Amino acid sequence: MTHTSPTMTARRIEDKPLARRSTILHDLATIARRACRSVFREPEFFIPALITPVFFFVVNIGALQDVAESGAALAGQDFDFKAFQLPVAIIFAVTGVSRASSLVIDIQDGYFDRLLLTPVRRPALLLGLMAADLMAVMMLAVPVTALGLLLGISFKTGVLGILAFLVYGALWGLAFAGFPYAIALKTGNPAAVNSSFILFFPFAFLTTSFLPKEVLTGWLATIATYNPVTYVLEGLRALITEGWVWEDLGAGLLAILAVMMVSFGLASAAMRGRIAKK
Repeated sequence: MTHTSPTMTARRIEDKPLARRSTILHDLATIARRACRSVFREPEFFIPALITPVFFFVVNIGALQDVAESGAALAGQDFDFKAFQLPVAIIFAVTGVSRASSLVIDIQDGYFDRLLLTPVRRPALLLGLMAADLMAVMMLAVPVTALGLLLGISFKTGVLGILAFLVYGALWGLAFAGFPYAIALKTGNPAAVNSSFILFFPFAFLTTSFLPKEVLTGWLATIATYNPVTYVLEGLRALITEGWVWEDLGAGLLAILAVMMVSFGLASAAMRGRIAKK
């Protein structure tokens, strides 16, 4: 009869290889895959986000196109108001689109706390959700851009410019997404997250949404000068009417990077604060 001593059993257990921690890419893909699946399960997520930019685009063109183009003609300028407004519609379509509301649900039902008990890397918890956000904003930007093309807007930069236009707008949407995530992680309150879109209104209207920068006056001109959306709009408009104007495109990308650093910094700080409470 063979007897196994406790020492031998412990040695055999120690000799077994331990499971290796997954890579950051695996963690990111796992979180992003779940978030992307939830996007397709929620059509109500897309419908309001698409109605708002299309509504403003169509109404602004119907109400202001003749006035704007007539005034430009009197000044001896050629002005395409539809091309001027399409970037505004893209900004409205992609701003505030995030999975922050889903993150609040995960916080409230305890799923987020269970994730914190796993060895998943903490940055992947946010970056995975933002990967789904990038997919979502691209899906919103495509139909808005297609509507502009159907209405007769042509891109001076061609097909490559259209692709750059979509990516440019999506990067802005991703940059702004950090704000609702910061609110979600800080408060865990769905009402607070839903009201985060209010943060966008100063960005949206205190800028060149309806008039070119050179005709703005007074305090509005001053605010528009420091508003990052002004430079994002100029970069988007350059792709449509002017071509590859690298100065405008570069200024817009720098504005996106500045907003991204602030919003992602706030989201990361809120994440650290929530983890520290556990």
